[in-house]
Amino acid sequence: MASGGSAIRGSRVGAGPMGEQDRGFHAERLQVFYWCVNGHEQSPYFLASIEPEEIPVTLDCPNCGLPSGRDKENPPSVTKLEPYKTHLAYVKERRTEEEAANLLDEALEQLRTRRSRLTAQ
Repeated sequence: MASGGSAIRGSRVGAGPMGEQDRGFHAERLQVFYWCVNGHEQSPYFLASIEPEEIPVTLDCPNCGLPSGRDKENPPSVTKLEPYKTHLAYVKERRTEEEAANLLDEALEQLRTRRSRLTAQ
């Protein structure tokens, strides 16, 4: 059984050439280069008519997540690396020791009340 090796396999009948002229008008663009501390480069495009102050000074690097800036020789450094915080650390930031003890006492009292009702039945 011979297969018909079609050169246009996977394309629709009537699909024309995929050149730039068939995709419509492109607005004028401005390419801006950014570099991070690790040397990653990104070059997003912005509309050419955008005001210069609207172009971001820093962007997050898509490779490592660090901030990247427009100066290749002096990329922005990380101001402060915060370690991962646990849920308990966030709770301790919001509550004092006295508040925590009061909440614990209230929760234990509710638990004891529930248990005593269950055992009485």
